[in-house]
Amino acid sequence: DGFISVERFQSLTDPKRVLSLSFWRDEEAVKAWRNTEEHRQAQKAGRGGIFAGYRLRIAQVVRDYGLTERAEAPEDSRAVNG
Repeated sequence: DGFISVERFQSLTDPKRVLSLSFWRDEEAVKAWRNTEEHRQAQKAGRGGIFAGYRLRIAQVVRDYGLTERAEAPEDSRAVNG
């Protein structure tokens, strides 16, 4: 179905504020999910009072690296930090 994972974070200063970060295979997978009955019901519940407001930002990962996975780190960063 193209869904990879989701993580949810809650604001430390405003407990009513949450961030959901989901990862998908591609935009076609997002489109397919967006049109499912399950998603439509979740939208209805959210608009019905769960959320006072929301914003969606659709983005692509340009680079993905960490402390030990350095292959995609910028060259100057790898030169200094390995």
